[in-house]
Amino acid sequence: MGKLLAAIYDPFMRETERECLGAWRHELLQGISGNVLEVGAGTGANLAYYPTSVTRLTLAEPDAAMRARLVDAVRSGPRPDAHVIDASLAGLPFGDGELDVVVATLVLCSVADPAAALAEIRRVLAPDGAFVFLEHVIAEGHPTRALTQRALDPVWHHVAGGCHLTRDTRVEIERAGFEFESLTRQSMRRALPFLRPTVRGVARPA
Repeated sequence: MGKLLAAIYDPFMRETERECLGAWRHELLQGISGNVLEVGAGTGANLAYYPTSVTRLTLAEPDAAMRARLVDAVRSGPRPDAHVIDASLAGLPFGDGELDVVVATLVLCSVADPAAALAEIRRVLAPDGAFVFLEHVIAEGHPTRALTQRALDPVWHHVAGGCHLTRDTRVEIERAGFEFESLTRQSMRRALPFLRPTVRGVARPA
């Protein structure tokens, strides 16, 4: 499934990127700086939005097929200085407090253990560092949509690279010891209905 997902991911997301995700990525990344790690960087959708104030950019992608496309995107894109590494949130090759910013966009839905992944993000962040996130989540305040997500989750998880529809990432981030500097809930336009509820923002170690 890895090669197939890598091949169809960008076409599948293209309309949603145009409608909202591109603007959201720009909004989230425009103010960051310093030593930055993006986890689960995929095919490189964030590359065009990193400002020049990011002095070191590392892109971690554990899936080989996605990583091959990411390498191509780096070579031909606006950040040819970015470093692509094979690493996952099961264990990042960075020291405690080494990074100024960690970025995760549409990633935490597919990690095996969200609590452990967020603990690893917190470990590598400097005490005044920032965790920048954008994730699709369980529908809050919409019982019918949440019921649909729960019904579809076992099948979607199987066909979509381990992606879960029912995670409450806002709560998981708080439980991991972060405080929100900003938090926005918004519908992801032109996405499949069960993927539309999202949260995005910036959190810092408490």
